[in-house]
Amino acid sequence: MKNKIIELLNQCEVECETIFKKIDNVCFQNTRKVVDAFHEQEISENDFASTTGYGYDDIGREKIEKIFATILGCEDAIVRNQFVSASHALNVTFFALLRPGDTLLSITGTPYDTMHEVIGIKENPSSLKSFGIHYLEVELKDNDFDYEKIEEVIKNKKVKVIEIQRSKGYSTRKSITLNQVEKVVKFIKEINPNIIIMIDNCYCELVSDYEVGKLDVDVVVGSLIKNLGGGIAPNGAYVVGKKEYINLVGERLTLPGEGREVGPTLGINKSILQGIFLAPSVVAASLKVAVLTSKVLEKLGYEVEPKYDEERADIVQNIIFHDKEALIHYVQGIQSGSPIDAKSTPIPWDMPGYDDQVIMASGAFTQGSSIEISCDGPIREPYIAYQQGSLNYASGKVALAYAIEKLEKEKKK
Repeated sequence: MKNKIIELLNQCEVECETIFKKIDNVCFQNTRKVVDAFHEQEISENDFASTTGYGYDDIGREKIEKIFATILGCEDAIVRNQFVSASHALNVTFFALLRPGDTLLSITGTPYDTMHEVIGIKENPSSLKSFGIHYLEVELKDNDFDYEKIEEVIKNKKVKVIEIQRSKGYSTRKSITLNQVEKVVKFIKEINPNIIIMIDNCYCELVSDYEVGKLDVDVVVGSLIKNLGGGIAPNGAYVVGKKEYINLVGERLTLPGEGREVGPTLGINKSILQGIFLAPSVVAASLKVAVLTSKVLEKLGYEVEPKYDEERADIVQNIIFHDKEALIHYVQGIQSGSPIDAKSTPIPWDMPGYDDQVIMASGAFTQGSSIEISCDGPIREPYIAYQQGSLNYASGKVALAYAIEKLEKEKKK
């Protein structure tokens, strides 16, 4: 690794010190919140015990769900390894809340690619659309909610559920801040307080010193191999919110009449508890790596979003290359600087649930984990790399150095 790259990183690091201090302060507040939740539930080694079969009377599982509800500011929670992913949890939640003839409205434009077949944007015989559930969407306007259009749709259509995807996904928009969510939720509830507001919260947890559950939303969904798993949880997802909706989600995940009472933990309780305990510091590390990446790449002449000193809603950092080969080389560089499968070379490929080929670097201990350093992007204009995660700051800085070295080397060819 060239000394000039390390010198550049060190120089930018100094320029980011004030922002890093703010991140550390939020980390401390969130860590205190997590520890307090552990104390409230009187967590002990007994709570690591495993259940099998039906999973009845799993005390550790019940305490975990109370901890998640507390940390995320919601009334109730379901946290399960039976969720394959956050996309699975979103799918289960949609089917739990919606019935034939109901209408789902997205007010952050078209959702993430993996939701297209779930909703029926892309035809699938198992989609919401195939069950007679209607779908509408309102695009953002100048990276904020289009209040006029939202009001028009709510007043003219019988909307049951409104979905807000906070993180940008593979779009070119900005991610949605807590202040934006608070304002639009109040606006919607004043028009129709019976509409269920559902938040896709992936990548956004513990970025601030308070959570979206504090903002009168009804349901919040996220992954355990992103922020709240802390790089320890091997799989799973959570849904938190109002008790009546969480019960519906439980009955859709398992079966009516049994719902949340079943679901064996199979030895995962310790990993989930250890993951949520470490999550504030891992999220802080991820944010610092994102800030440093933004600062360094902008200094090298690339377009970045957000800027290093902008308010952040999630842990995702975009680098807009406007060049297919530069995107590929950067992602390959992140892979080569990762701890696992560093010798593997990512190439664009057809990935289930995506319309475009995707290139993905994920040299991770857990397959697909994006709280570990990872970087991916669809092979389409304007060729954006979406980078996120890092279990600790130093390893993220190392991966960034490898990525820059790969970029610079290929540029000279």
